[in-house]
Amino acid sequence: MSNVQVLPLLEPEAAVAPCCPPLTERPFSAEEAEVAARMFKALGDPVRLRLFSAVASHEGGEACVCDISDVGVSQPTVSHHLKKLKDAGLLTSERRGTWVYYRVEPSVLKAMGLLLTTAAGT
Repeated sequence: MSNVQVLPLLEPEAAVAPCCPPLTERPFSAEEAEVAARMFKALGDPVRLRLFSAVASHEGGEACVCDISDVGVSQPTVSHHLKKLKDAGLLTSERRGTWVYYRVEPSVLKAMGLLLTTAAGT
């Protein structure tokens, strides 16, 4: 199953539906729990959380790996962590020449926020 099918968060903003309902709306299905756990697991590492934050807050909404790799670990380790974030559907990437640029799609942040909000009417 591709990330797009598992995490519809990677589709264009207009077509995005959150991966899961707000936690307070109803119990998650097994598939919803798996998707949410994958996102939280990826963010559960301090280095990954720093990298995700660096990309999300970078000017223009994207960052070259060369701009965010100063997180106290080796470059191969940075690449490993970025791959984990990408595999979890939290980042997208694009190669431009010798550099790779990472982006957090606005729909990802929106869906994560919806996941942690209170259900309507409660």
